[in-house]
Amino acid sequence: MPETTSTPAMTLTIAGSEATGGAGAQADLKTFQELGTFGMVALTCIVSFNPKDEWNHRFVPVETQVIEDQIEAIFGNYGPEVLDTVKLGMMGSPATISTVAAAIAARKPKNLVLDPVLICKGQEPGHAQDTDNALKAELLPLATFVTPNHFETEQLSGMKVETLQDLQAAAAEIHRLSGAAVLAKGGVRLPGSEAVDVFVDAEGIEVLSAPKIGEHAVSGAGCSLAAAVAAELAKGRAPREAARRAKEFVTAGIRQRVTGNTPFDALWQGGLRD
Repeated sequence: MPETTSTPAMTLTIAGSEATGGAGAQADLKTFQELGTFGMVALTCIVSFNPKDEWNHRFVPVETQVIEDQIEAIFGNYGPEVLDTVKLGMMGSPATISTVAAAIAARKPKNLVLDPVLICKGQEPGHAQDTDNALKAELLPLATFVTPNHFETEQLSGMKVETLQDLQAAAAEIHRLSGAAVLAKGGVRLPGSEAVDVFVDAEGIEVLSAPKIGEHAVSGAGCSLAAAVAAELAKGRAPREAARRAKEFVTAGIRQRVTGNTPFDALWQGGLRD
């Protein structure tokens, strides 16, 4: 019998490295693998927490030419007709955003999941603001799916979010502004016993809810949620179903979180394993 092979769904993350493995490209690749897709990464920056300075970020950008080279190699190998799903994480600078936006616009992947990381600790405030503005102007219009956290939802919508109703309104506004499907994360930030997220697309709004697990945010939850959405989209799921499955994946990962010496725990991507 001749040997037969099948190509798995392909997923690319363009994001930063987080050395302890809890977040960033490391979390994305583990999520892709757990959910049955072939993962690739183009690194935008290197982040390492500093245990001698209250675990603050040490941030080193990757040169834009190196970012271009990575993306060129990846798409040169597979092409956008095979690699049709890209997840964007931490960019870190306006120059990186422009580089990535140009590369994405040239390849036009079917699914572009934007995790709009608007705060990069370790940057000067003015530089961080420039990065935020560039992300809104250059990457948000390209996205087909956006996964903002509580702070990012407020920033992208221009609305204060203190209740579930606020979150619904803000998510709807981001959808109106971008045209993308939106999964706005309330998580532990909103009052109550439930961790609620809001999904919005052209067909309407759905509230996704699960009991809160602890009262503190877990490192890697946002990265893994967006990566899980990307993996499910790459496998052919509709955006709404991808959102539901990603919520389930992250909830299980928070339940089996990993502890270390940092003041925050990390999500375990293997939470859904038997």
